[in-house]
Amino acid sequence: MHTQDNTPLPLDGVRVVEMGQLIAGPFCGKTLADFGAEVIKIEAPAGGDPLRNWRLLKNGTSVWWQVQSRNKRSLALDLRQSEGQEIARQLIAEADVLIENFRPGTLEGWGMGPEALHARNPGLVMLRISGYGQTGPYRDRPGFGVVGEAMGGLRHLTGEPGRVPVRCGISIGDTLAALHGAIGVLMALYHRKAHGGPGQVIDVALHEAVFNCMESLLPEYDAFGAVREAAGSALPGIAPSNAYACTDGWVLVAGNGDSIFKRLMAAIGREDLGAAPDLADNAGRVARVAEIDAAIGAWTAPLTVQAVLDRLEAARVPAGRVYTARDIAQDPHYRARDMLLTQHTRDGDQLLVPGVVPKLSATPGRVRSSAPRLGDDTDAVLAEAGLRDDQIALLRARGVIA
Repeated sequence: MHTQDNTPLPLDGVRVVEMGQLIAGPFCGKTLADFGAEVIKIEAPAGGDPLRNWRLLKNGTSVWWQVQSRNKRSLALDLRQSEGQEIARQLIAEADVLIENFRPGTLEGWGMGPEALHARNPGLVMLRISGYGQTGPYRDRPGFGVVGEAMGGLRHLTGEPGRVPVRCGISIGDTLAALHGAIGVLMALYHRKAHGGPGQVIDVALHEAVFNCMESLLPEYDAFGAVREAAGSALPGIAPSNAYACTDGWVLVAGNGDSIFKRLMAAIGREDLGAAPDLADNAGRVARVAEIDAAIGAWTAPLTVQAVLDRLEAARVPAGRVYTARDIAQDPHYRARDMLLTQHTRDGDQLLVPGVVPKLSATPGRVRSSAPRLGDDTDAVLAEAGLRDDQIALLRARGVIA
């Protein structure tokens, strides 16, 4: 874990209050924290962020938590109590950024809507992530990433034709919303610094973040009435690009460039297809995609994945295996690029975790501290905010903090 490097990070000096939980808001906070932002995470005193207990636990804490909350400070504060709300307002008044992913109207109910917060802190950048956004007829509906993926158009395209739509195996809708939120925060901070602009509200809806990544889905429908359907492992309209069976697994082959296609056909012994005039461009290949896929599949079927990869690498054709967690953990390329980091938890364990992305040449992000236990930084954060020891003790006795 890289903690000794004293190189200034790009977001050094940026103070963030994170009031979200689970995935979308906290993933944005984690992204900012990896690059130097001071992120104060406000959690409920009773249990904290539910992510602490999601999926596989070690020593009673989710290993996912160790990644999602590294480089953050934990303040156990009850936002349902008026005293807790006032402390939150005080912290936000001194912050650059507020991240929240509550249902729309929640902050307003606590007296912390944009107008109230900007009255105390005109420069505040306020990121609000929700299922459907802060406006519109659906704003009050509860929204999770899985619903955003469906409404954004993604879920209709996943899976095999005619079968149940499947999820991609991770909460991709939440993560896409978080990354859009991080981009919005950085743009708002730049506008504030470079142009003297005020703080502003960034409104990110889960379904819109997914929809923004749906490529030509909408214009194809508008121009041609074409409704794109699920296509399994293929990439409709692009050929050849698919998964092909080998003796010991599957291999992904992307031979959809014109010159790449010719090299691919030569590698599989089908120069006749590579030389066919009607297959010289993508449109022609799409028209005969079933034939092309069958030819590639016939070639890969008696070979191992590694044999296919070796031959296609020699032919300069993009191809790859389907990685598992074990493959990733053992891959030398991941390790060479610092994507497999050994992170120490506060319970004294060591844990292999993903590295920091993206990679900056002069100011790369790094892991500066491990994920906090619930309330680890409560006293320190409140003392920095000007509260005396006796005030902190009284708040603890009343259950406002933990």
